[in-house]
Amino acid sequence: MANAVTPDRNADMALADAEQSGTNSLTLGDYAHTVIAKQYRRLVKQEQGVLKDKDPEYLHQMRVGTRRLRTALQVFGRAVDLPKAAREKAVQELTRTLGHLRDLDVQIAALQSNYRPQLPTSEQKLLDKATANLKKQRQKAFAAVEAALTQPHYQSLKAAYEQWLQQPRYTRIAQLPLSLLLPDLLSPLLSELLLHPAWLISTEENTGENRLVLHELRKVCKKVRYQTEFFTDLYGEEFSNWVNELKQLQEDLGTVQDTHVLLEILEQQGSPTGKLPELHQAIDAEQMQAMSYWESVRQQYLSAEFRARLHQMILAPLTNQL
Repeated sequence: MANAVTPDRNADMALADAEQSGTNSLTLGDYAHTVIAKQYRRLVKQEQGVLKDKDPEYLHQMRVGTRRLRTALQVFGRAVDLPKAAREKAVQELTRTLGHLRDLDVQIAALQSNYRPQLPTSEQKLLDKATANLKKQRQKAFAAVEAALTQPHYQSLKAAYEQWLQQPRYTRIAQLPLSLLLPDLLSPLLSELLLHPAWLISTEENTGENRLVLHELRKVCKKVRYQTEFFTDLYGEEFSNWVNELKQLQEDLGTVQDTHVLLEILEQQGSPTGKLPELHQAIDAEQMQAMSYWESVRQQYLSAEFRARLHQMILAPLTNQL
């Protein structure tokens, strides 16, 4: 990459110096190094647990780690000069492989732990058949994950990150103070969120194509949440509360999407919901619960006052933290 520069000192030392001095000397490059290092360490920490395949939480955390690392690369892409093996495309491929296995785990757990205990014996038998089919798919998905984590491509990714973290390279913009650039990093995210068409969809309109629009909003909420979480320590309580609200909205919309996917899986496996009336009733109840706050949330995001407050908020980081 053109204009790459090698720092004169370790980025972690620079960050510590800036925090102790309480000045605005913290640069974009310093902060990028700290965030990328944290997300990479979180990812590789889960590796052995995933390969043992005894506790699904390791897989969940590793998938989250890849997503957060990819997000960090999007946020700080203008500032860092990474080796090819460490760039976003390589991380995205790993995320996709882990994601397929994780999605199956979520659906299997929902069928076994959430819905099955609520159903009569007749419906439990149909559900057990569907669960058995999903477990067969899971065996293939785990084999793909196992291959991904033991093949040279993944080892190259790790080696590239280890090298960069020890000897980071940056572009020229990385030398600028984070305090100068922080609002510019967050403003495009806020605009993407506020301009989303899903805010115009009422609770009663959550059908057909509108459901897909709401699912896209969930993706945007996740993206904005991950990126803003990198900066919560640099803002006040109002900012943290907003990020937590985004997380809750993302989870609610995720519940709705997961239930729709589950219904589609059952149909594909020859277990139509017409034969599972009580399951369908339980799913409807879960969807209604997940959407119970949607109307108040969307009206808030359509409020000019609320939108103006969000814009003002990202323009006012805590200067004593930078």
